[in-house]
Amino acid sequence: MEYVWILGGVAVVAIALGWIGYLWRWRSAEARESKQAHEAAQERAPPVELGETYEFGITEFTDHHSGDRVAVGKVEGFVLFTGDVPDSTDEGDVIRAKVLSFNEGRTSADATFVEQV
Repeated sequence: MEYVWILGGVAVVAIALGWIGYLWRWRSAEARESKQAHEAAQERAPPVELGETYEFGITEFTDHHSGDRVAVGKVEGFVLFTGDVPDSTDEGDVIRAKVLSFNEGRTSADATFVEQV
């Protein structure tokens, strides 16, 4: 009867190790894809221009290092961090923002809120 418990324990450990291996490979593939997307973004010219206004949906909010609430959105896959967004805006709202500056590597830009659409 003891061998049944031992075999059961071995089976549980084998399943757990298999699951851990699967998750590790999945996370490695995800990290590889993220790195490739970042490198591709560094190689292409930004699809936005300084001083121009763009319309996009807010995908999320984040806190700027200054403590300000910043809206995050994308224009043609290019990330814009937009400040001065009214507290009444929510994720999914469409806004217009003016591009102020590019961030290091020109893979994203800072913008300022113009209006809610």
